[in-house]
Amino acid sequence: MPESVEIPPFTAVPEAKPADASSPLESPKSQFSKHILVNSNALQLTTYPGLNGVDPVPLQWGAADAKSRGPIVVSRNSSQLKRRNAMGAHGGSYSIYNALAIAAGDLPKDFKPDFRNTEPTFQFPQQPAWSDRMKIVSLDPFGHDIIKNFKEYLDVGWDLRPTMAVTRANMRLAEIEKAVSEGKLEVDGSVIVGKNGDVKVTKVAVEPVWYLPGVAERFGVDEGTLRRMLFEHTGGSYPELITRPDLKVFLPPIGGLTVYIFGPPERVADENVKLALRIHDECNGSDVFQSDICTCRPYLAFGVQEAIKEAQNGGSGVVIYFRKEGRALGEVVKYLVYNARKRGGDTADKYFERTENIAGVRDMRFQALMPDILHWLGIKKIDRMLSMSNMKHDAIVAQGIKIIERIPIPEEMIPQDSRVEIDAKINAGYFTTGKKYTTEELAQVKGRGWEKWEDVTH
Repeated sequence: MPESVEIPPFTAVPEAKPADASSPLESPKSQFSKHILVNSNALQLTTYPGLNGVDPVPLQWGAADAKSRGPIVVSRNSSQLKRRNAMGAHGGSYSIYNALAIAAGDLPKDFKPDFRNTEPTFQFPQQPAWSDRMKIVSLDPFGHDIIKNFKEYLDVGWDLRPTMAVTRANMRLAEIEKAVSEGKLEVDGSVIVGKNGDVKVTKVAVEPVWYLPGVAERFGVDEGTLRRMLFEHTGGSYPELITRPDLKVFLPPIGGLTVYIFGPPERVADENVKLALRIHDECNGSDVFQSDICTCRPYLAFGVQEAIKEAQNGGSGVVIYFRKEGRALGEVVKYLVYNARKRGGDTADKYFERTENIAGVRDMRFQALMPDILHWLGIKKIDRMLSMSNMKHDAIVAQGIKIIERIPIPEEMIPQDSRVEIDAKINAGYFTTGKKYTTEELAQVKGRGWEKWEDVTH
């Protein structure tokens, strides 16, 4: 058996052109029944363009509307395996649990959901960016309402899935309850509806859907390099990244995002009202369990409070929560970094060095794809950007969205042990209206030690 297999160089395949308007399109039913597999138990490791009846449903990313664009078909349901026009699987990082459920016999292999009464609670109006193939490259702009957009496919048995969901809810945060009790926020019956700080919110959950040519362009690499790195560094899990250059859409096994909208959602895209926005990347230790080694929970709570204020003042407030734990390095790496910091004299001048020693880089959040959700919402300007991050600021501005004012976290909300983090970040380029320390001064900014906690000598 050879030690390695030579992978042929990637050759870009042009996208299928839209069907000529004068040519009648096949009905979803005739397309669906066209390629029924004879042996549904056959295992197919990969596919190739045009071989053995492979015939993907036309997909024109950036088309004017959903029907012109076509549905995203990624399910490996036996009746449509050869009609797929996308790689990966629905569910993002949860796709693995779906596979486990099938393996355990808890979920039928060919299960198809019943989507009755799941329609969005608010119909977001289509924005120009939805039909711009390079403005939105990391989510499906039509993925929130497949019932309306692709009903004719669903009615004849196609297994299509939403990649977005829009709902409404009440939420409660201790910090908001405290702000209400202190008179900093008022119970207006519209945004805040109870003395305990209950807040009305519209929520949008989004799973990642990548248009690979657009993702490659954002990162300044060629599509072939992107495909090969995705294939090699996911353990070869997605061979069609190499064998199917005609498939341009990939549903990666990563976390998505959630949008929280305070006030009427129709205001979000209205340039005539003010918008307060917080872009927040996941930090379980602080956001949920309120660890004080970083400013994540305080800044998140401050962002929610300011978003509520803007909504109560007749504007709009938005908080977008991305699943990028530990700067997308993961929680294991983050905790290893904590150990190295605390055992090595936790000073701000060494903050990023500890991360680079363990992870190789200081940050893998790569904010280049982040503005896609802003385009989807129709946001063209941000009056109050509740973030100090230079990476987020630069990514948003690069996409043509104006930022009027940047709001740093208030000094009184910064936990003492997180001074190491925030002062190191300010020195590295984070926005501030306060003091910016020199490298020499950073060496004097020290975090809490573990002298009384350690039970192992290192």
